[in-house]
Amino acid sequence: MKLNRLNSVIWGVAFTLFAGVMVTSCKDDETASIETQKEKVLKFGLPIEDFSVKCDTLRTNETLTELIGRFGFSINDVYNVTQCPDSVFNERKLRPGQVCHLFSDTDSVAMPRFLVYEENLKDFVVFDINNGFSASRKSNPSEWREDEVFGVVNSSLWVAMQESGTSPLLAVEMSNIFGWSVDFFGIQQGDEYRLIYTGEYIGDTPLNNYRILAASFKTADTTVYAIPFVQDNEELFYNVDGNSLEGAFLKAPLDYYRISSRFTNSRFHPVLKRYRSHHGVDYAAPKGTPVYAIGSGKVIAKAFQAGGGGNYVKIRHNSVYVTTYMHLSRFAKGLKVGDYVKQKQVIGYVGSTGISTGPHLDFRVHENGKPINPLTIKSQPKKPISKANKEAFNVVADSLVTRLKNIN
Repeated sequence: MKLNRLNSVIWGVAFTLFAGVMVTSCKDDETASIETQKEKVLKFGLPIEDFSVKCDTLRTNETLTELIGRFGFSINDVYNVTQCPDSVFNERKLRPGQVCHLFSDTDSVAMPRFLVYEENLKDFVVFDINNGFSASRKSNPSEWREDEVFGVVNSSLWVAMQESGTSPLLAVEMSNIFGWSVDFFGIQQGDEYRLIYTGEYIGDTPLNNYRILAASFKTADTTVYAIPFVQDNEELFYNVDGNSLEGAFLKAPLDYYRISSRFTNSRFHPVLKRYRSHHGVDYAAPKGTPVYAIGSGKVIAKAFQAGGGGNYVKIRHNSVYVTTYMHLSRFAKGLKVGDYVKQKQVIGYVGSTGISTGPHLDFRVHENGKPINPLTIKSQPKKPISKANKEAFNVVADSLVTRLKNIN
């Protein structure tokens, strides 16, 4: 009797354990099924395994009609694609190398469902074919990663960045920050830089978007630091003394390139074949390079001079200074006489119009009506750190300077 009762208990426990295992197994299967659904691979926000996907690349001098026509779309379909607002999709901004993806059903009919136009690694436009080609602009998720770099200049800052294993585009960012305090046209072999920066990535692919968080540049026996600080709701870079690195005038009207001719009262003109004054600085740069206003001011001339400066823009900054930008290939879109432009605003693009032997910018500065050497123009700094903010600024500056010094 006791044995039978013991057997009943044992079987009861066994059944309970077995049932528990079965329930747990079912729950695990259900959870696994849910997780499998969650783990579907998405591309452009679409579950890629649910579709048959074809892609094609926009070729040089190709139209939208030719590109999506290869997917079997009609002229009417192309028309529907172009009817969405330009803010969502602008066919005039198509560029060779951009890719279209066609998502179709996986069955034998292969009915087209979505057309995706990939502008770049991050941004794309999805056209819902079944909904009248309605379009929506979307972006792949990205993340910003912080990094540090130290480098020594052997030839140019651009090359030094490459030798340090980082993007040379950071050289442009540095020139924007130090443009009022460091002459990047005169950097020497052995100059050093240190950067703390963030870069935008999708997965392990960099998007070539960078933000400098702090920087230093050492030339000869002088080291200039760039410390970011927010004052009066505006973030600027300051030196360790709390003076703004951003002056009233840029050191140069374009991102650093080679100086091909300097300010002089006697220069042998390569076209006219005679000596004459050259009251400006020539910056040799590729055609199409953006040209900036070195300071805020009013456009007082925008014209063409056939026997000299070609396309040129003249800006009055105040009652003392006027700057002129010559040999432009073209003007900035919409620029006109009377416009008020801001510092670093693009006003035109490097060219070779007028009397010129090749693409360059002839940049000139007049002080009280007299030509002066643009390389010696004084840059007035913006408002320094206030007394009320000095203590907080010093804390930030000390921390970042220490960190920069430790980058090797």
